[in-house]
Amino acid sequence: MESLPSLNSPLYLIDAIGPFFPGYDRFRINWSKLPWMRFQEMTPDELSTAFVTIRADMRKFCRSVAAIGYNGVTLDDVPHLSSHEFYEESVNQRISLYRREFKELFKIIREEGLHIYLTMDILTLTPALEKRLGNSERKQLQFLVSQLDLFFVDFPEVAGVVFRIGESDGLDIKEDFRSKLILRSPAMVNRFLKALLPIFEHHRRRCIFRTWTVGAHEVGDLIWHEATLEKTVAGISSPSLVLSMKYGESDFFRYLSLNRNFFVTDIPKIVELQTRREYEGCGEFPSFVGGDYEQLAIELREAPNVIGISVWCQTGGWTPFRRLAFLDPAAIWTEINTFVTLRLFKHGELVEEALSHLPNVTNQASLIELMRLSEEVILQLLYLPDFARQRFYFRRVRIPPLLGVYWHHIFVAHSLKKMLEHLVEDGEVSIRAGYAAMAKIKRMRTLALQCHLPEEDIEYMEYTLGIIALGREYFFRPFDEEIRTRLELAKKQYKRRYPKGSRYRYTIKLDFKPFKLSGRYISLFLNHLVRRNPGYRFVDKIIGLRLLSIVYFVLKRSRPKMVPKIARKSAMGIDAIFK
Repeated sequence: MESLPSLNSPLYLIDAIGPFFPGYDRFRINWSKLPWMRFQEMTPDELSTAFVTIRADMRKFCRSVAAIGYNGVTLDDVPHLSSHEFYEESVNQRISLYRREFKELFKIIREEGLHIYLTMDILTLTPALEKRLGNSERKQLQFLVSQLDLFFVDFPEVAGVVFRIGESDGLDIKEDFRSKLILRSPAMVNRFLKALLPIFEHHRRRCIFRTWTVGAHEVGDLIWHEATLEKTVAGISSPSLVLSMKYGESDFFRYLSLNRNFFVTDIPKIVELQTRREYEGCGEFPSFVGGDYEQLAIELREAPNVIGISVWCQTGGWTPFRRLAFLDPAAIWTEINTFVTLRLFKHGELVEEALSHLPNVTNQASLIELMRLSEEVILQLLYLPDFARQRFYFRRVRIPPLLGVYWHHIFVAHSLKKMLEHLVEDGEVSIRAGYAAMAKIKRMRTLALQCHLPEEDIEYMEYTLGIIALGREYFFRPFDEEIRTRLELAKKQYKRRYPKGSRYRYTIKLDFKPFKLSGRYISLFLNHLVRRNPGYRFVDKIIGLRLLSIVYFVLKRSRPKMVPKIARKSAMGIDAIFK
């Protein structure tokens, strides 16, 4: 085993959370972190038994990703492995069990030639720790400095820590530890970095700082706003610091131009990329990223000091889909994405050349055509091009370009119909484009058979996206009972084909009840509170960022069900956008 990597070495990281999920029976899984709640419920003997399997799967996973060229893995997380006198006694006892098991895991990862990077939210708390630190920034920083200093001594094999400051644990997390957003402004983040970087420099570890944010507080636009990033890193120069940025101004979606913050600073940067596409089927059907990522890789050659990538092959989303990359043969579509992504960014290849290096390919021409068509179908049918090509910003958030599909949910509702009247110029063009994409899926089924790839996954894609194509008729044509009947019948057929409880089924949500908000108010909202450019207008600063936040929380208190359940209960909840 080699020692810790040089602080100047390139980073080709991949998440290694997959080995922790086999046997996890929860229907809808939170893929944003390890299933700590599952482990917390185990006895010491049960935990030890579970980790026997985890270790075997970790070796298999690491051997596979090292063989194709990745040089490091990311794993959760520092708090669950860091004992501290401020924690409850029961928490420290649990941490001692985790430390023992992870020491063995780390040994396997290093034996397979990969470096280890652990994630960490700022700040992750237990009830006792939160009571001890309160809201004192000084105490919080002191705790973090001491925690990391001790952690690096205890785990000399860990090469660095990946910090997340702009998003906290989802609402579904019910365990000893829970993260909380404490850094609310660029100035606070700047102080945090200046306090912690000396610890990383002393131990010669890397501090990988994620600029990802979900819109909460003044720092909520860090992901895309140049001025916010400049304030955040002002006066900071450290050999240990690396910035980690998502490739676009929003989450892992299509139709996003390259994040211009890659050009703001000379600080070393890595690109966050997702190969198990959480909004595009999670690897249940092909959703090839080659074309998008090829263009990004070419554009990033002009950006200063981009030193690598961080790939998510399992992380992201709250879904029932559970194909495990490099552990489950059914995860072939994610594995193709993961292989090609590395070739594009590490070796500077183009898509066809990258695909030519895939092992065990039986029909190169058919594979290239299959991957190209899968990308076109996603762009033309899962997304609504006329909407997706437009840029919209609300408060500190770049509005995602995917409408009507959210993780494993497909929505066909009158509220969306009324919104799309204002957002799409020619609905008939969108309908025809949808059915043209469906014809491409038929060709994909033939190509999959020629490549000895799972044709049944393409069939599933056809069934699923067929609902979306039919939904466009409802959205863009005058309502009649026939389209309602066709949609309800299509939903019933889909549920019969993929019954309730199936891990591979989308949830189809039909709602034809008239949406009460008039078109006039929708137009006012879109014209005055949603903007087309990233810069803040006067109305955004006064109404959008200040008054609207007050109005939202007052209305929420008086009418708690005014926000749909899926928005209230998913991830952090919609409240974060209004903080």
